[in-house]
Amino acid sequence: MSVLSVVNEERRMLAAALEAGVEQYRAEVAGQRDEAGRRLVVRNGRHRPRAVTTAVGPVDVAAPRANDRRIDAETGERERFSSKMLAPWCRKSPRVSEVLPLLYLHGLSSGYFVPALERFLGSAAGLPPATVTRLTKQWTTEHAALQGRGLAGSDYVYVWADGIHPKIRLSQTHSCPLVLLGVRVDGTKELIAITEGLRESTESWADLLRDCRRRGMPDPTLVTGDGAMGLWRALAEVFPQAMHQRCWVHKTRNVMNALPKSAQPGAKKTLQEIYNAEDRAHAEKAVTAFEKTYGAKWPKATAKITGEADELLAFYDFPAEHWIHPRTTNPIESTFSTVKLRTKATRGAGSPAAALTMVFKLVESAQARWRAVTAPHLVALVRAGTRFENGHLVEQDETLAA
Repeated sequence: MSVLSVVNEERRMLAAALEAGVEQYRAEVAGQRDEAGRRLVVRNGRHRPRAVTTAVGPVDVAAPRANDRRIDAETGERERFSSKMLAPWCRKSPRVSEVLPLLYLHGLSSGYFVPALERFLGSAAGLPPATVTRLTKQWTTEHAALQGRGLAGSDYVYVWADGIHPKIRLSQTHSCPLVLLGVRVDGTKELIAITEGLRESTESWADLLRDCRRRGMPDPTLVTGDGAMGLWRALAEVFPQAMHQRCWVHKTRNVMNALPKSAQPGAKKTLQEIYNAEDRAHAEKAVTAFEKTYGAKWPKATAKITGEADELLAFYDFPAEHWIHPRTTNPIESTFSTVKLRTKATRGAGSPAAALTMVFKLVESAQARWRAVTAPHLVALVRAGTRFENGHLVEQDETLAA
């Protein structure tokens, strides 16, 4: 193969991965539209070509762009698309550990990506199918090790739980990866477990949580999840000491779905005033205001807030520096933004076990880039039972004071 052919192959490989990333991003938010019915996220051409260093030398890559007109509910700033495969600052080709799972899940045949991966690895010997098979077996073993490791020494103070639907082929109809992420006492985030189950099933969540308990995991202090009742029933059974926090992103979506489009902008702003309130008292006043404004016409939408107010405002009993973290399941959602795939793109995703393994590997790759929570030193105080009121420390445990 000529040098030019190798470079062109490398360019095609990167282009395929980058196209997959931007299409995933658009597919995730395809249902979000403005009042005129126009998509809030659309393609917007490509960036200027830039040289990316590979094993065969620099390759010019023109990354695709997306115009995102959505507003982040947490910061109030415009959302921005940034390729998880090739960040704006990146000048080197992605690691094979991240590229291969993504291409595998997107159904690209081994005949296409195996030769291309040779360029990432810089191996003149190539990357035969047997090597890919060996890698996937290795990752299956790593996933099994994650699911079987002892958790007695892993004290997770905050935990996020969610069932994600990346539309990969699993063994059961309607099943999906059930994911647990946690914050250790030192403030770092860590993948606790990822397994297959039914998102709405109490038994599926209970099996996962019981397994974590069996391996030594103590009760978390606070667990954040969406409104799936199966999770909360299982949590009450297996980890009864854990407090419950409903995810505001999921809750906002649920409320919007119960309102006419004309009422959605005002309602969304009012909901933001609740979870962005300076303290619990102001948040409760905002809940009352929401009920007065929307309760008469849309009682079902209003009940989604008033009926779960305690769980929605649980984060106010924790350090103010931490509020942005437990009030949503964004740590899981953002991680899986590169995993949620269109059904069309996963026809060649292989066996259910292999597909779940690939999802695990993508999450593990993302884990290396997770940041610790804000003010990590306060996590130990939370675990010690130190009391916080409206985000401020009120009473410190005597043993810590000593």
